[in-house]
Amino acid sequence: MLGLYEGEADIGPARDASMFVSPDGTFLVVRDDDGRAVACGGVARFDATRGELKRMYVVPHARGRGIGRRVLAELEHSARELGYTSLVLETGDRQPEALGLYRSSGYEQIPCYPPYDRRVLSLCFEKRLEV
Repeated sequence: MLGLYEGEADIGPARDASMFVSPDGTFLVVRDDDGRAVACGGVARFDATRGELKRMYVVPHARGRGIGRRVLAELEHSARELGYTSLVLETGDRQPEALGLYRSSGYEQIPCYPPYDRRVLSLCFEKRLEV
């Protein structure tokens, strides 16, 4: 991300591992046959009814195999089980693959929420979760 955004790091709030633990969240890691992590993603509480999708990532050599889509589907399933009615997320404007995944998965662009509302590189999305 630092290279993609010319050294600008994520400006969002720090994420503590406990935020990704039930009953407020979850975190998934996908490993290859050799046990190496190749993808991850998490859900943390955003507010009383919504979760926030965080840290979705697939290593470059594992992309194009549908791993990100499967992680996203599993995180949405977990968010429903946690009682969330929708998920929000922030991503950068220089990530066409991520934008394509989110849009094709039913996420709709929304006005960015703080602190991303001050960052021109940020795009925010939300998806209502069907129960």
